[in-house]
Amino acid sequence: MTSPVWHPFTQHGLNEPVPLVTHAEGAILHTADGRRVIDAISSWWVTTHGHCHPRIMAAIRDQSERLDQLIFAGWTHEPAETLARELTAIMPPPLTKVFFSDSGSTSVEVALKMALGHFANRGEDRHRIVVMAGSYHGDTIGGMSVGARGVFNKSYAPLLFDVDVIPFPEAGAEQATLDAFEALCARNPAALIVEPLILGAGGMRIYPPQVLRGLREICAAHGVLFIADEVMTGWGRTGTLLACEQAEVVPDLLCLSKGLTGGAIPLAVTLATEEIFDSHRSTDRARMFFHSSSYTANPIACAAAVANLTIWRDEPVRERIAALGKRQTELSASLREKVSNLRQIGTIVAMEFDQPQGSYLSTLGPQLTAFFRERDVLLRPLGNTVYVMPPYCIADDDLTRIYALIGEAAERF
Repeated sequence: MTSPVWHPFTQHGLNEPVPLVTHAEGAILHTADGRRVIDAISSWWVTTHGHCHPRIMAAIRDQSERLDQLIFAGWTHEPAETLARELTAIMPPPLTKVFFSDSGSTSVEVALKMALGHFANRGEDRHRIVVMAGSYHGDTIGGMSVGARGVFNKSYAPLLFDVDVIPFPEAGAEQATLDAFEALCARNPAALIVEPLILGAGGMRIYPPQVLRGLREICAAHGVLFIADEVMTGWGRTGTLLACEQAEVVPDLLCLSKGLTGGAIPLAVTLATEEIFDSHRSTDRARMFFHSSSYTANPIACAAAVANLTIWRDEPVRERIAALGKRQTELSASLREKVSNLRQIGTIVAMEFDQPQGSYLSTLGPQLTAFFRERDVLLRPLGNTVYVMPPYCIADDDLTRIYALIGEAAERF
């Protein structure tokens, strides 16, 4: 019987197998046909401490018996209040206001609307957004507009708004990126949005902290709001809690999701400065921030996020991240002669197979995906770019297995 499910980023016409997962624990997925599958990409970059972490699951169960849902416009609840307090306690001090949403894409939409509303409420005609070439910020209209134009959004081009683009800071040409942004500031843009230090869906391309620092300094010099999309890079993926830490910069608006709940349940936040909050605060109701969803700050999701922050506070998460990064450096060294452009930041390792980075629609991608799937490893290459981004709890035997299979694939394809 054909399933009625329409899967994301899936071409159903290819009739590729869709395994049925029944349960998971740690870095392991278990399928209906009895297979033990290593989750090498944290189920699309979300699972940090491992699947079904006991403390997060307990928080979800407990909250589900107390309060399941509440309108958040003009009402509040303790999980949201606790989460907001604890988030602002561990995030950079200027980020004092927490706006809840339900996904990374939506947190970006919120940040863009906050930036535009900020200047509109101050009577300043600043509405251009500057983006980095090759970026990906989600699949909502605003997210697509500030992301790279191409196969992801070609069909929806009439819906997208224009942006100004600076080049990706290629090695040896970093100054060109900074110069391009400096020149664009003559147009008085409202904001710059970037994925700090590494582009995710754009091919896991890494750039140095000094470029991020330079971009932030230019923003400050020209009054341009700096939006950091840390949906993927946050929660330790790059080796620090936030990627921005490595450049010693603080954004005006910060987008977080994925690992916010440890990957257990959807939730996102956009953190803002007092200045941005105050530009929307007024006795005039027409100047309020007009954004919400029915499930804004869902109590169960907030409770999961509070549990996640407890894990970060009580357990040696940073030490696990450092150890995982070090072990991946050791294991990936054996691939250096087999693949091209082997690179790493924190717990993310990426490389190209066969040729320089190609299109997302490279025919090699599905072949590699099938190769790994048939050997009980969940890896989902971006075209011919293979990357590893496992949960921090992954067992060494399983991590070793991942890199051994990548080496085997490199010899075969």
